[in-house]
Amino acid sequence: MPAERAGYTVTMFVVDIGPSMAKLRTHDPEGNELLQEMTNLQWGLQFVKLKIQEMIFNGRKTDQCGVIVFGADKTRNILHKRMKEGYERVLEYIPIGQPNSGTLAKLDALEPSDEAGDPLDAVIVAIETQDDHLGSKKTWTRKLVLVTDGENPIEVDDLPATISRINKLDIGMTIVGIDFDDEEYPYEEEDKSHVKAENEKFYLELVEGLETNSILGTCALALRETVRPDIKITKSVLMGTTLRLGDTDCRPEEALEINIKTSKCTALNRPKSFKKFAEREVLEKGLKKGKKGKKDEDEDKDETEDEDDEKEKENDDMDVDEEPKPTQGKPEKINYSQLKMRTEYYVDRRDRNSDDEGDDVKMEEDVEPEPEEDEQVGPRGMKPGFEEVAKEELIRGFKYGTTYVPCPDGQFNRLPTKKGIDICGFFLAKNFRRELSLGEIQYVWGDPAQPEQQVAISSIAQAMYEKNAMAIARWVTKDGMDAKMGVLAPCIADGIDCLLWSQMPFADDVRKYTFASLDNLISKKGEVLKEHAYIPTEAQLEAMDNFVDAMDLMDAGEKDEEGNRGPWFDTRMSYNPAIHRIKQAQFHAAVVSDLNKNPVPPPHPEILKYFEPPKRALKRARDAIEEVKTEFKVKQVPKKVARQRKDGHVHARDDGDDMLLLDAKPAPKRPGAASQSQSQVNVTVSSADKKGKAKAVNSDDSATEDDSEGEDLLASTAVAMKAKKATPATPAPPPKRNHNPLPTPARSLSPEFDRGLAPGRIIGNARPLDDFKTNIARGDMVSKAVEDLGAVVTEIVLRPFANRRKDEMLECMETLRDTCLKEDEIDAWNSFMKDLRDQCLSEPGNKQFWSLIKETGRKISLISAEEAEENGGSSSISESKAEKFVA
Repeated sequence: MPAERAGYTVTMFVVDIGPSMAKLRTHDPEGNELLQEMTNLQWGLQFVKLKIQEMIFNGRKTDQCGVIVFGADKTRNILHKRMKEGYERVLEYIPIGQPNSGTLAKLDALEPSDEAGDPLDAVIVAIETQDDHLGSKKTWTRKLVLVTDGENPIEVDDLPATISRINKLDIGMTIVGIDFDDEEYPYEEEDKSHVKAENEKFYLELVEGLETNSILGTCALALRETVRPDIKITKSVLMGTTLRLGDTDCRPEEALEINIKTSKCTALNRPKSFKKFAEREVLEKGLKKGKKGKKDEDEDKDETEDEDDEKEKENDDMDVDEEPKPTQGKPEKINYSQLKMRTEYYVDRRDRNSDDEGDDVKMEEDVEPEPEEDEQVGPRGMKPGFEEVAKEELIRGFKYGTTYVPCPDGQFNRLPTKKGIDICGFFLAKNFRRELSLGEIQYVWGDPAQPEQQVAISSIAQAMYEKNAMAIARWVTKDGMDAKMGVLAPCIADGIDCLLWSQMPFADDVRKYTFASLDNLISKKGEVLKEHAYIPTEAQLEAMDNFVDAMDLMDAGEKDEEGNRGPWFDTRMSYNPAIHRIKQAQFHAAVVSDLNKNPVPPPHPEILKYFEPPKRALKRARDAIEEVKTEFKVKQVPKKVARQRKDGHVHARDDGDDMLLLDAKPAPKRPGAASQSQSQVNVTVSSADKKGKAKAVNSDDSATEDDSEGEDLLASTAVAMKAKKATPATPAPPPKRNHNPLPTPARSLSPEFDRGLAPGRIIGNARPLDDFKTNIARGDMVSKAVEDLGAVVTEIVLRPFANRRKDEMLECMETLRDTCLKEDEIDAWNSFMKDLRDQCLSEPGNKQFWSLIKETGRKISLISAEEAEENGGSSSISESKAEKFVA
């Protein structure tokens, strides 16, 4: 497919608005019911608007269009004006130009007329209008689109001259027929009128006589193909530079220098970004009397009006009509303006306890500190002590550790680089690490105007191709610019020899991550384990191999002409759903007045093609999947239920919300069953240990873990050990045999203890502080422990008879605050305190407990910014606000 020049195209749309286009339709040609009833004109205009929206979406000034309608109530076109007669009922509805939203609105205003027009006259007018506009611009692409239902009579005498004129001007023509017969769709209309049948033959003869790519099709197929995701191939601008091999400065006789051109081979495309709008506030132009004189008042009024005029020019408003208020008779207009980012810089001049003067300077971007109650504020709501500075007075600094290295010039001295691509060496292509390729691919061509340069590039490419080699190259886009390192690969195709450039990372940019072996497990004693729960068995390996082989997609595609199945996935037919779905939603919203009545249609089937695996592969892998489930004992993990707040809001699920091992609440003890702790850990006392030290033995652990001492125990084990120490001495159990614990007697050494764990928590309501300290000591679930302890404290405080545990809750809060300060969970503590205050002071609440917190004072209040900075964290709470919180 040859590349088409982006833009530089004039498309003429010729639309039939005759009486037959007023026919109503409720179904498409396939019999599917439409979302709403529409006329044939509205059905055909959908194709025109989709094409015009594509031009608006691309935003090229050189992508222009015009609209000619025939069957209009009046006549206005270039040929009728020139000849003073003929070409009746042909109207130049929209002149040629760059389309915008007004173009779509004007198309929506089109209505069917009472008189019919000649489509061939309209085509001739469109050709001459387009030619008159382009004039001598022969390089521009000319297109013509005709939309009609074929029910109007045609004067066929001018057909040969029209075909000759279209071929001479090299115009590509597309005829979109309403309910035309189409074998490709396929569709064939029943009970067709004689006029329409003859006109379809005429249009087919017209298309067959054109030399430029032209097409005739039904409107339903055209609409489906228009919304089909497609990758548009365009030409890239050639950029000139130099390719060097060897040292051209010191040894020019041994070096080679070639004039080359570079262009893009691939280009990254992203979804369109969304802009933010907000309701514009009405500016008060008047000033209060008594503060300023008449002269000052007039000056400020003029300045305010000037600012309003500038903002009107900078912002494009979007007017939205609301329903009229009861006191008004006409709707009120609300102006919306686009929000723009603004950055201001301030220096903190307040007194600090720190001796480091560098802490006084900080930069605030688009964030203004909130003023405290009864506190004087300066301009723009800033507190005293903050001095605004201009950007020109600042110098750029680069962070180095915990300090900033100033750079007065904005950047450090650049390397004295020279524009061009330097080949540093060659290596075998088999050593190329494809996963390290960065960014887009570029073509490297010999200069098209210099044949000897093309021969030189071809020679290098051929030599690299024969040796199966690639080159390491250094690319500098401009003198003094930073160098990029990459590789050059030969490209030999269709008699054209060139090189492909791909950027590669520097060694400092590559991070290497190491992981523990999956099949080699060593115990703490240094023994190599052959059997373990983490080591797959031979049966598991075989089951996984069968599953992988069964899910092979290389033969799961469609059959070719010879009956052989090809690959299921094709990168050339795979499209980014985000790009095309957002584009489809934008296009639909631009032409629909009410999205509730006419919502966004479903995605095109081409976008959803690779969303589900092929049925052939699923059917083939059914037995392998069941085998994997059996060997690996796969079970579905129950989802965690979101905790509902009192105000009715429910937290959204996160990726880490699945139930963890420690989150599962143990089953209650059955009467008569063997005594066991809630975490299924048997607490025994060794006969050799006279001090009665407890030792945890898990029946599911391996032998290497049975003999290990000093390992971390679960929170339930620690609680059981404390309970055991509080009981009188009891006889030691029988010794173990072969590291397997004997059955526990009916009377347990440690009493059964309910930690009061709620589902999904690791902190119980019985002894929350002990559970919290145990989990913090583990070091891997700090955030979870902080969140759960805060929830437990809040629950206990709000329960009846909470006064009995007030001292314990205060101790929990002090420990929680100290942990949050050291573990950078400052925001979690501040949020917990605000929520606790609101619930304690509400009804029924617990105002007595909040009074105890106020008596405790500042040490249990919010964490301020000064405290956070001392511990390497950050907070948005000032010191005065933290003091007032418990005042």
